[in-house]
Amino acid sequence: MKEMFRLMLLPLQAPMLLVLMGVSTYQGMHWSHALDAGGNRMQELTTLFWSAECLQAMLIVFVCTMPDLVIRQVSIVMAASRVVSLVVTLLLVTVGGLYLLHLNVLANVLIMGSAVLLARLDLLRVRVVPPPLVLAGVLSLLVLGGANFGRMLVR
Repeated sequence: MKEMFRLMLLPLQAPMLLVLMGVSTYQGMHWSHALDAGGNRMQELTTLFWSAECLQAMLIVFVCTMPDLVIRQVSIVMAASRVVSLVVTLLLVTVGGLYLLHLNVLANVLIMGSAVLLARLDLLRVRVVPPPLVLAGVLSLLVLGGANFGRMLVR
């Protein structure tokens, strides 16, 4: 019972969770405005666009929640040989740079990433440290729930 009460008070103890929810709600509203602006042709691609934005948000949460695991796996792949290291680096820089700069999503990625990192630090401050996979799942649910709430607000 005491643990359940502590979890219910968690948003008051770690207010950055509320900030993360607000940021994801705003992002969901922003994504919905982008869908409405396109007209008839864009309505055909609505589900694809929404799925891509949600996948991007989940990827941001995953990378920001478990950076040590992600960097360790990339390091193992890159340590295999110099050729693999060069190919992986060129691929990441080229594709990542084109994606972030050409599609104008750099600001969204930075805002969402900052909010996730602040929520993670706030949870660490109040000594709530679940396993990384559980934390990534909970924060993903929080972000996707906020984005869906923002999408419902616009409609």
